[in-house]
Amino acid sequence: MRSLIFTLLMVFAANVAAQDNPVVVMETNKGTIRIELWADKAPLSVENFLRYTDNNYFDGLIFHRVIPGFMIQGGGFSPDMVQKSTYDAIKNEAKTDVRNDRGTLAMARTNVVDSATSQFFINLSNNDFLNHSSDAPSGFGYAVFGKVIEGMDIVDVIAAVTTGNVSGYGDVPTDAIVINSVSRAE
Repeated sequence: MRSLIFTLLMVFAANVAAQDNPVVVMETNKGTIRIELWADKAPLSVENFLRYTDNNYFDGLIFHRVIPGFMIQGGGFSPDMVQKSTYDAIKNEAKTDVRNDRGTLAMARTNVVDSATSQFFINLSNNDFLNHSSDAPSGFGYAVFGKVIEGMDIVDVIAAVTTGNVSGYGDVPTDAIVINSVSRAE
């Protein structure tokens, strides 16, 4: 009986925590995407993303890397492919139980584990090879911190655009996919 009560309390606590997760609305020139940010699973990444959001950082930037069947990446470049200055990098919160599955939002980074700043990506499929598998740099993975809750059809439209090479970067949409704004949901 005690373990049943404990289990029910844990489920209730998890549901309350999930209800407290913020939601952001991303308006793009292709449509609207609503994203639940998982503060209960990746608090540093969510705090970082909301800092950029609250300062209108993402407004006018683009999805600069689109690879069908893999992911769409944005949050760092203007339409003329100039990289915007960022705040300091954050600690990587990748965990084995928070996976890079279709529709999840994750922090983009370099080969340095703790190098994520403003760039993020939305997974187009279950990208298991991006998941945390060890504490070694090669297995650390990419921190997932949210999930698309509305507008995955818009993500799929973005994933289907024509891409090419622009200013030395590959997989860039030939017609800019602009993030008009990102704001907290009311």
